Amino acid sequence: MSDLKIADKAPQFELLNQDGVKISLKDFIGKKVILYFYPKDNTPGCTTQACEFTQNYEKFMDKNAVIIGISPDSIKSHGQFIEKFKLKHILLSDDEKEVAKNYGVWGVKKNYGKEYEGIIRSTFVIDEKGNIAKIYRNVRVKDHVLKVLEEL
Repeated sequence: MSDLKIADKAPQFELLNQDGVKISLKDFIGKKVILYFYPKDNTPGCTTQACEFTQNYEKFMDKNAVIIGISPDSIKSHGQFIEKFKLKHILLSDDEKEVAKNYGVWGVKKNYGKEYEGIIRSTFVIDEKGNIAKIYRNVRVKDHVLKVLEEL
């Protein structure tokens, strides 16, 4: 399903959060959902991105938006990441990478000339009815959170 487009119905999912609680996309009908996929907890770019979402958390809430981060990391890793950086938003564990594949963000990446499979940093804005309103692919962390907030 990597060919998602604006106005498409967002693929549904149910994953465990940092506390082991099942979270479904459908739980947030009536709110905007900022769904961001990131490669790994506690890495420089991912930490910057998560902390910037937390720094702007209230501004997103004021726009009726909930923030959800998804990576293949474990529930335990997410819990430690949240605690270490005092993150305010939800992190979900996609250890089977099924949701990442459904959103077309699991694929071949290159780093220092080596190819490997992983999460392609991406953000989806999902509207109150569950449709995709905006897609950001191959995200560069610098200024990304503010751009998403600005364009809500």
